Amino acid sequence: MAGSTREIEAPDPLARTLQTQADAAPADDFGEKMVLNMGPSHPATHGVLRLELELDGELVTKATPHVGYLHRGDEKIAENMQYNQFVPYTDRLDYLAPLANNVAYALAVEKLMGWELPPRGKAIRVICCETARLSAHLLGLGAMALDLGAMTVFLYTFTEREKLYNLFELLTGARFTTSYTRVGGQIRDLPETFVPQLERFLDDFIPQLDEIDKLLTRNRIFIDRTRDIGVIPRERAIAYALSGPNLRASGVDHDLRRKHPYLDYELYDFEVAIGSAGDCYDRYLVRIEEMRQSVRILRQVIAKLPSGPINVVDWKNMLPPKSHVMTKMEELIHHFIVVTEGLNAPPGEVYFAAENPKGELGFYIHSKGGGVPHRLKIRAPSFVNLSILPELLPGSMMSDVVAILGSLDFVMGECDR
Repeated sequence: MAGSTREIEAPDPLARTLQTQADAAPADDFGEKMVLNMGPSHPATHGVLRLELELDGELVTKATPHVGYLHRGDEKIAENMQYNQFVPYTDRLDYLAPLANNVAYALAVEKLMGWELPPRGKAIRVICCETARLSAHLLGLGAMALDLGAMTVFLYTFTEREKLYNLFELLTGARFTTSYTRVGGQIRDLPETFVPQLERFLDDFIPQLDEIDKLLTRNRIFIDRTRDIGVIPRERAIAYALSGPNLRASGVDHDLRRKHPYLDYELYDFEVAIGSAGDCYDRYLVRIEEMRQSVRILRQVIAKLPSGPINVVDWKNMLPPKSHVMTKMEELIHHFIVVTEGLNAPPGEVYFAAENPKGELGFYIHSKGGGVPHRLKIRAPSFVNLSILPELLPGSMMSDVVAILGSLDFVMGECDR
C-alpha cells in the first residue's frame, strides 16, 4: 500500500550457514557433524592461523587451514628496495629467530655477488644462528607445554630466553628485531664482554635444559598427549617437502648444515637429531636434542674463534670505516654512492637455503643488475610445514589438534610473509 512501511527482518547469518550445510549434506548426515572455526585468535594456533574443522562429536573428520591474515607482501617490498634495505624485513619472518633470518638472506645475496666472508665473520654468524635456534626452540617447547597444561616448563623456557635476549641486546643493540647482519658482513664486531657472557650462559643453560627434560620426557600426562599422536610417516613427510625438526622426527636424515654446509659448519663436530615414529613426542625429543647440539657447536666456535676482519673486502660495494667517512672527502663520496645506489649486483639467478629453527629458509633472487632485485621469492618453512594439516588432522580428537599444532612449531610471520 502506498505510503506504508514494513519492518524487514535482517537475515540470520547462523540460519544461512545451517541452510547452506543442509543443502550441501545428505539428509541422513545433516545434524551429526559440526563445523568449528579454531582461530585466528585462538592461543593454541600460535598466531593468526584459522582452522576450519569438521567434527563428528570430538573426532576431526576434515580440516581446512586458512592462512594470509598476516600477509604483508614482503617479497614485493624486496623488489622495490636495495638489498641491504630489506634486512629489517627479514626480522619479521620467523620473528622468534631474527638473527638466523638475517644470516640466511645475507648469504643468498652474497652468493649472487660471489662473495665469501672471512673466517671471523663466518664464526660470528654461526653464533647468531645457533643462539637463535636455542631461543626459537625454547619458545616452541614452552608454548607447546603450556598448551598441554605444563605451565612450569613455560616459565623455565622463558627465563632462559630472557637471558638470551640480554646477549642479543649486547651484540646488536636490540632484543627482538635485531637487523644485525649486512650483506657482506655484520654491522659491528663482537663486544669484548660478549664471549665471557655467552660462556656463562651455556654453563648455566645445560642444567636448566636437563630440568625441562625431566619435567616432560617421562611425564605420564605429556607422553599420553603426544605419543602416537599426529604421526607423519617418512614418505609423507618427504612428499609434502617438510623440513627441519618436523622432517627429521619422521626418520629423514636431512640437515642443510651437513648436506650442504655453509659458514664452515663442516668444521664443527655435532650430531643431527633423528626421530623414528614421526609423532608429536618425537618432534619434541628432536628439538630437545637440537638444543644440546647447538650448545656443543657454540662451545667449539668460542674455542676456535679466529681474529681478523668480519666483512668482505670489496672497496666498491662496502661502506668505508666511519672514521674515514667523517674525515676524508673520497670516503664520504663513496659512502654516499653506496647508500643511495646500493650494491652493484651482477645479473643472474641464485637460490640459497639455510637450516633455520623451523626448517629450510630459502631465498630465490633474480637480478637484472644494479642495486635492487628484479624478483625475490622466500621459501618459508612454516608455510610448507602447515600444508600437511588437511591430511594430518582428520582422525584426531579435538584435544589432539592442540598438541599437533604445538609440535609443528610454526610462526605465521614467515608463513604469510
